[in-house]
Amino acid sequence: MFAAEKHSRAGQKITGTNLPYVVHLSSVAMEIIIAEKITENFDLDLAVEVALLHDTIEDTDTEYSEISDLFGKVTADGVLALTKDRSLPGKIQMKDSLERILLQSREIWSVKLADRITNLQKPPDTWTKDKRAEYMEEAKLILNSLKDGNIYLSERLEKKISDYADFI
Repeated sequence: MFAAEKHSRAGQKITGTNLPYVVHLSSVAMEIIIAEKITENFDLDLAVEVALLHDTIEDTDTEYSEISDLFGKVTADGVLALTKDRSLPGKIQMKDSLERILLQSREIWSVKLADRITNLQKPPDTWTKDKRAEYMEEAKLILNSLKDGNIYLSERLEKKISDYADFI
């Protein structure tokens, strides 16, 4: 409920749709739940909690301290690692986030893989061909950086990247 309320208050929808943002959060969590079934020694509670909260710092008025107070430091650290640092130039925001994700547990790596899997749908009509190509290249960077964190999700992302190439 926390993340749904935060994103709803911010008026956030899935880009290019009228769907409430909680649909995206639920999709990421579902990818995690499915992956856990075939992943050994995986903290499902942590991964699902972070999946549901992963965009709250980046996209709402939520602060790190609020997540830490409500959900604990480990969860807050995972969400913060998944948060792009908007003070950096756009081209290096993902690289910076990936460097911070790599310092976290593989559950956090898995959330980032699941996030990009769910985001590699048909791109919004407003995206240019260059924007779509950049997004695909960023997906490849995510895959190359985090592929050892979860084999199942890495294979899913690799397939989604291949399918996404049809939109370029």
